[in-house]
Amino acid sequence: MKMRRMKLRVSRSQLLSLSREQTSGSFQKEGTLQVGRKETALSERFCRLRGNLLFILKKQAGELEEVLLLERCNATKLPDDDRRLAVSFESGDPVLFMQSSSSAECVSWVVALKNANAELLRRRITHLRTLISSHTRQQHTHAAAEHAAPDDSLGNDADGVQSAAVVSPLQLTVECRGVVAMQAGVQVQVSVNDAHAARKHCSTQTVKGSEDGVILTSVCFRDDCPLYHHSRIKVSVCPAEESATPTTRSFLGFTSFSIRDLLGSKEPHISLSLRTMDGVNEVGEVKVSRLQMQDESENEAAPEHKCPALCDTLHGSIQDKENSPMMRAALCAQVCKVYRFQTEDRRWLLVREQMSETPLSFSLPKQLLSALIQEHTNRILELGELGELSPHWDGLRHDVINHCNHLISLYQKTLAEIDKLSASSCFKSSSTKSNRHLQFVPTNLHSQRMEVTSPGSTGVWYEVITFGAPADHHHAFKHGGLKRLLSKHTHYAEGSVSYSQDESCRARELLASVAQLLPLIFGLAEELLSISLELNTARLQEVLDSLTLQIEQLVHALKDELVKSALLAIHTQCTSDCASSHVHSNGLLCENAPAGEDSQPPLDSRRDSEYDEEEWDRAWVNVAKSLNCIIDMVDRLQGRRRRSQELQESTGDTKSQNTASLSSSSSASSWQEQLLPLVVTLRDCVREAVTKARAAMTFVVLQGAVAATVSQGSEQIVQRRHAVFSQALSAVVCGFLLKLYGGLEDPDFLQQLHTVGILVQFESLLSTYGDELGMLEDMEVGVADLSGMAFTVTEANTEQPGDLLPALSGTWGSYVVQVPLPPETFGSLPRELKNGGLIRVEPVLFNIGINQQQSLAERFGDSSLQERVNHQSCERLKAYCNSLRGALPHTAGVQSLADLLASLDRSVEAKKRKNVEVLWIAAMACRKVNGVRLTSCKSAKDRTAMSVTLEQCAVLRERHALSQQHFSTALDCMRRDGCRMENVQKNVGSRKFAFSSVQLLTFPKLYRPPDGSYG
Repeated sequence: MKMRRMKLRVSRSQLLSLSREQTSGSFQKEGTLQVGRKETALSERFCRLRGNLLFILKKQAGELEEVLLLERCNATKLPDDDRRLAVSFESGDPVLFMQSSSSAECVSWVVALKNANAELLRRRITHLRTLISSHTRQQHTHAAAEHAAPDDSLGNDADGVQSAAVVSPLQLTVECRGVVAMQAGVQVQVSVNDAHAARKHCSTQTVKGSEDGVILTSVCFRDDCPLYHHSRIKVSVCPAEESATPTTRSFLGFTSFSIRDLLGSKEPHISLSLRTMDGVNEVGEVKVSRLQMQDESENEAAPEHKCPALCDTLHGSIQDKENSPMMRAALCAQVCKVYRFQTEDRRWLLVREQMSETPLSFSLPKQLLSALIQEHTNRILELGELGELSPHWDGLRHDVINHCNHLISLYQKTLAEIDKLSASSCFKSSSTKSNRHLQFVPTNLHSQRMEVTSPGSTGVWYEVITFGAPADHHHAFKHGGLKRLLSKHTHYAEGSVSYSQDESCRARELLASVAQLLPLIFGLAEELLSISLELNTARLQEVLDSLTLQIEQLVHALKDELVKSALLAIHTQCTSDCASSHVHSNGLLCENAPAGEDSQPPLDSRRDSEYDEEEWDRAWVNVAKSLNCIIDMVDRLQGRRRRSQELQESTGDTKSQNTASLSSSSSASSWQEQLLPLVVTLRDCVREAVTKARAAMTFVVLQGAVAATVSQGSEQIVQRRHAVFSQALSAVVCGFLLKLYGGLEDPDFLQQLHTVGILVQFESLLSTYGDELGMLEDMEVGVADLSGMAFTVTEANTEQPGDLLPALSGTWGSYVVQVPLPPETFGSLPRELKNGGLIRVEPVLFNIGINQQQSLAERFGDSSLQERVNHQSCERLKAYCNSLRGALPHTAGVQSLADLLASLDRSVEAKKRKNVEVLWIAAMACRKVNGVRLTSCKSAKDRTAMSVTLEQCAVLRERHALSQQHFSTALDCMRRDGCRMENVQKNVGSRKFAFSSVQLLTFPKLYRPPDGSYG
């Protein structure tokens, strides 16, 4: 055991006693950390803090390795990693680096280590002396003020008594850091001091801290609790378990302020430090804002130069509905901003802006990877069951198997890495968009939500999902994006027939049916011959009936049109290949057979002539005719047998009986002789038909596997397509969940879901120049692939977050996302949704580049891709709206779609540079039909911020009568101090949008941030 920086006379036994687990009740903090003297060489150790002694053990209840005396030291978080902290010593000794499992745990250790410093205790004593002295001076000042004249600014009544004006309601937003990380839950207590009287106002419900040690709660003062200018508000935070009977020691922190300070502040809110009860250590921050929802006086208008932000809160939600199990499962790490804006009629809007991460960022990519691994594994097994193939087709099978094995190996590694990363995060920052292990994870995925509350009305929610454009940044865009890459890989698609997954599935079912029926038919045919020797007509008829049933099932299976079309495709393949090729015994083409090699009879001896499409029909018809011949023969033989018996009974003499006996033995051999050639013919016909059917279905299965793998391009292209789809899928599922949760009480919306599906509108701000052109090519294919997916609603087992997460099933091109709902909510759904009806997805993509690169593209490059994408999406949007109008003509807002779509059509056709009206009109149409809105740029950080804030303010102006003169103020406020600035901070560590003044000259005016917010 090493002893460092200790100048105390202690024994080993004393230190061991202090570090023992039996005395853990005396420890201020304990837990497992990564500890080391070098930042790059940390080892896992169990640490315990007792007083100002830090015990470092090799493991819990293990050997004591080191003891540190925390004297004249400082504990700080490291700027590059919010899970790491460093303890530095004024003596110049080596720094101790420590790493915790989460940011919240790191904050907790920093607070605990600072409190353990003996130097801090001395500062506390000094501060307490200052507080006592200040309080004494305030008491003398207050006593002197009681004899002075009342303050005229507050007004006097007729008797000369001061009239204390009642102030408007207040909302307190409390944010605590450090302390919460050490508590299971806390409560916030608020009390009011008026002159010499104090009254307790309220105690909030238990608030639990988030993973990074932050709590949020809200307290409102209503009219029944009047506040005056001279009132002081005290906010105290205490542990939840001790809140019922708090003592001085149970409080974690407090702060206080006067109403006069709040009203006199130049800012719309004041910030206060939440301190420990001795007043020294800061454990958090309280931000107090004044809300006034009633009509204010005419001459009280919000100054235009001030930002009307009311609250600045991190990680939390106030509304009960927002804390429902469904919302907690879908969203996490919330960031809230609250504003107050004035309407045209001089009333006030309360606007809450909320940005949240989602665990779907990692959970859905992991499910998709697992599904792809399983799909490719099953394909390998299916191809292995095809048996022996000709060398040419066997080589193609090996190509497919190698392709699948390569992807399986790659996806297994990716899945393992995502599993590790998702354990501690549900967010992929823009700086990691090129990380090869995070290819499948969407970049900077967030839900951007806005709740608008007007006087006398409940809140209305608006949602937009923001994420980096779904693209493969790891493989970059040197050779373009998916659209361009796929167009170069058309060899297999042009040279072979492609079959769908349904057709491949039918082929596998037919192969399995034939494999089951063939031995039964041959066995019954042999049994029919054997029984014919017994002259047992009843038994013979029973076997014949069984044979007839099996033959009918075989013929029914062989009559599938898929067999005929596959045989025609095989013939086309044969005739298109070289003359040296021949047909293998399984009916598949074998090229360049060695000279003199014995080959099986060809599938079609006339393959150089025109293919006879009726030949296959004759093959299975021959099977039925052969069976009919056997049935007729058995009927004739049974008739002869009956006539012989009747003759024997009529004569009755011995000689006739002897003659009948001899005749019987000869009849038995005669029956078998007459049935044998018919049975042989039946077997030959069945064998011929089955051979052709097997060849056709093997061809279908193999071509289906080729179409799903090697015909899509190289492994890198297929992986790129899967990764792009995964990013888009996570964003769409998040948006659908929020739209579904918000519309559960809207019967028209629920009927729309199972009738015409859900519209998903992607808004892209990518340019058509350089790398971003490749990103748009990726995004176009990824969005188009979403049209093959669907949603279905299921009943959850419990309301636990894990049971409410969506589940992915199906195969590529036909995925189904199952959305669980709590039992009570599920029971209120329409019957069609409860029965598992599919909710189809109709994706559309509109792109308008707005940056300086788009200016280059419009002047010197090519923007045809943007024009084509917008035109195609406009047509699909019109088709969806027409379907909705036809199916549900009385749905609110549907009848007004015609004018909106006409405007969109004109904007799309207009030859106008940076025509952002296309995006505005498309967004309006999407909201009209209750669609899912998604907005993207390269990283969803800068241009996306300009777009979503503009959309939010436009909604406030169009739907909530935001005053035109306050529109620009609201827009600048949301951009300068709103949630999107927090998004920039969490992505790059800076509170500046990545624009330059020169770049912004090329931006449309409404997409330019306010001065001071970029650089």
